[in-house]
Amino acid sequence: MTQNENLAALSAAGVSVWLDDLSRERLSSGNLAELVETRSVVGVTTNPTIFQGALASGHAYEAQLTELVSRGAGVDDVVRELTTDDVRNACDLLMPVYEATGGQDGRVSIEVDPRLAHDTDRTIAQAHELWKIVDRPNLLVKIPATLAGLPAITSVIADGISVNVTLIFSVERYEAVISAYLAGLEQARQIGRDLSRIRSVASFFVSRVDSEIDARLEKLGTEEARGLLGQAGVANARLAYASFERVFGGSNDLWNGLKAAGAHVQRPLWASTGVKNPDYSDTLYVSELVAPNTVNTMPEKTMQAFADHGEVRGDTISGTAQDAERVFSALADAGVDLADVFVKLEEEGVDKFEKSWNELLEATSQQIDAARQRS
Repeated sequence: MTQNENLAALSAAGVSVWLDDLSRERLSSGNLAELVETRSVVGVTTNPTIFQGALASGHAYEAQLTELVSRGAGVDDVVRELTTDDVRNACDLLMPVYEATGGQDGRVSIEVDPRLAHDTDRTIAQAHELWKIVDRPNLLVKIPATLAGLPAITSVIADGISVNVTLIFSVERYEAVISAYLAGLEQARQIGRDLSRIRSVASFFVSRVDSEIDARLEKLGTEEARGLLGQAGVANARLAYASFERVFGGSNDLWNGLKAAGAHVQRPLWASTGVKNPDYSDTLYVSELVAPNTVNTMPEKTMQAFADHGEVRGDTISGTAQDAERVFSALADAGVDLADVFVKLEEEGVDKFEKSWNELLEATSQQIDAARQRS
């Protein structure tokens, strides 16, 4: 089997293709291995919603769940073991990619319990726990970019744990995430850690921004407002990339000192790249966000759409910051409260993952009860 040309071209343009999904079925059937072989996939991201869907469907987890129940494991222990086993196995599958890319790719992410999103100390503790349980160098622990998450990011990076910072919606918060990463690296450097072993990506959400802002533009209903539909998500991500370039490609003294000590850039990762509005191109958040040193984590549906008819037109981000700023100025002029948009998106993002986690716990509790009745 050969690599798909469109996705291979995307990789050649500097975009690492990651799959935004994982399940026991993907692993055992060989599907994930096939995507690595034929779809240029070099990483995997997970979240509570993904695991909730995986454990709720099929019978792939039944045997292990029954065995755990026979040992007296409770629901939290069962969920932790099932999910970390999947992530560890995915890490092993992607280890050749990790080694071939010098640790840049071949990464698999697992998220801290979303109920801890506003608790710094417990987030730090669970990040250490997940790092220890999975016990693979190509793991990324996902920590949300909440106000409580920022100091947790610094602490965990300082301790040598690689991090995927998730639920970033605004450029302002993204810049705070970069600062948290650099602070963690500086602390790690001061205590003599090998900075070259620490990696991080910053997951900047795209389609959800369009969904929220488009709804507000439709409600405003003016011709000016309707003319801005579908522009905010890409513009927002392009402004984030401009911030990335300013810090990691410019004259930032702190970064330049860390780089000299072996540190790696914190790559922007485009998340939420499945198009939610059927009026938009199904490859919009891939083709319009091509630039070096980026990651695009895609649902398989989006990945296959790009494989079928996606187009790589070179770098579609660099040099677009002024146009993106004009989009946001126009949004503000049209009456969109952008500060409120980003607060709402973060709150909804945390709530969605917490709801999925609670649903996962509830469904697992029911499966545990059924297993006990069978035994």
